[in-house]
Amino acid sequence: MEKHVLSMELQRGDRITDETGEWEIISRPFVSAGGKFVSAHVRKINHPEAAALRTWEAHERVSVRRGA
Repeated sequence: MEKHVLSMELQRGDRITDETGEWEIISRPFVSAGGKFVSAHVRKINHPEAAALRTWEAHERVSVRRGA
């Protein structure tokens, strides 16, 4: 089930999709720059060796899929 959450509400295990594919959040998201940005480490679903750090504005809505 897909839902829209504030980037501050992202959780480990959430899955996000962008133009490069589907990614899973693998670290606890953290807030930086005085609470203006949220960052989290992500891993590509079909290529676990492909990891990256993603950053969103703190009040940005992100479309995620959460497991049961």
